[in-house]
Amino acid sequence: MSCGDPHDTECGEVLDHLYEFLDNEMAEGDCAKLRVHFDECSPCLEKYGLEQAIKALIKRSCGCDDTPADLRGKVLARIDSIRAGQRPGEALVVTVETTVEVTAESAAATARESRSAPYAAAEASGAGE
Repeated sequence: MSCGDPHDTECGEVLDHLYEFLDNEMAEGDCAKLRVHFDECSPCLEKYGLEQAIKALIKRSCGCDDTPADLRGKVLARIDSIRAGQRPGEALVVTVETTVEVTAESAAATARESRSAPYAAAEASGAGE
């Protein structure tokens, strides 16, 4: 995705690291680059607001359920194999039964709220937990 406007940090790079930003898993310098980009780029800010809203909705809906230990182990092993660049011997299939409804109106409202304080909401909600 690209908004067509020149930025110091390209839209594609911002979106590639969006979840790291939402989960507070980035170095402060990299976070600052993304914040600058969000201030300049409405499409990326809207995507940020949508992903932030979905993350908050899932946290509210599924926050009390414990993850089965065997599932957690399989997911972590798969993440490790991807980071190591290895192809797994077998595919890991995870089925999650959750219904999440996000309308265009609620996503747009979240994006508008994010424009006034785009980073405070993630910190206040504890999205990095």
